Amino acid sequence: MSSALHRLTPYQQEALQHRFPRFDVLSDMSWNLVETTVLHIDSPDGQLVVKAGGASDHHIAREIRAHEMWTGPWVATGHAARMFHSDRDAKLIVTEYLPGRLVQDHPAMSDPDTYQQAGRLLAVFHAQYRVEDEHYEERANDKSLRWLDGPHRVEPDLVEQLRAMIRSWSTPTTTLVPTHGDWHTRNWLIDSDNAVRVIDFGRADLRHAAEDFERLAAREFLSVAGSEDAFLDGYGSDPREPEAWFRQRIRAAVATAVWAFQVGDYAYEAEGHRMIADLLTR
Repeated sequence: MSSALHRLTPYQQEALQHRFPRFDVLSDMSWNLVETTVLHIDSPDGQLVVKAGGASDHHIAREIRAHEMWTGPWVATGHAARMFHSDRDAKLIVTEYLPGRLVQDHPAMSDPDTYQQAGRLLAVFHAQYRVEDEHYEERANDKSLRWLDGPHRVEPDLVEQLRAMIRSWSTPTTTLVPTHGDWHTRNWLIDSDNAVRVIDFGRADLRHAAEDFERLAAREFLSVAGSEDAFLDGYGSDPREPEAWFRQRIRAAVATAVWAFQVGDYAYEAEGHRMIADLLTR
């Protein structure tokens, strides 16, 4: 047995080998920041990607749901992988392997066409379904306050300022759509055909459409000339209503600073602190 398979629980190993009796592990693609194991395997069904979650994982269930309900338009056009197998009890999902390289740190990251393609893909994803939710903003605010209750390195005076701000916000009814949840160049692939393809649905959920703009706004839109205009051109509109967008960015900044500290990603934590500082000085 490949040493990489030992990262899976015995239950996960049994579930995987029951569905795929013969396969070889080609590489371990895990990020090693969270407890998700990601393996590239070769099987009689072709090259596949195996994702297995740890004891506290909730991303695998989200990913399975996304494949069951929302990835269909992208799968049909070859822009996302097809799901081969899933097991919620085992926290296990297997999809086809998509060739290509991450757009992050690839020359395509500086190409406006990449962002225009990504905007068009996201518009298709968001357009599938919409629902009105009276309590979404309230839940989002409560989640931010819980982040601030946990261990972090946000300065105490900023914590109090953030708490007061969040508690003062209105909680209007929100239109929710299917969102990827981590929409930026680290989750886009580019191949020799220069087509953008999408990976990693572990944060997919129903949210406000603008939330899929947040990662880009904090990174690529700041550093890649023309990326925001190209993305908006591809998407076809801009869902970022100023007050709701500010609330979203504060929530994202808090979650980034706290979560990154808790998993030991200190560069990402620094990004969260920068986001907080930038937003509170405007």
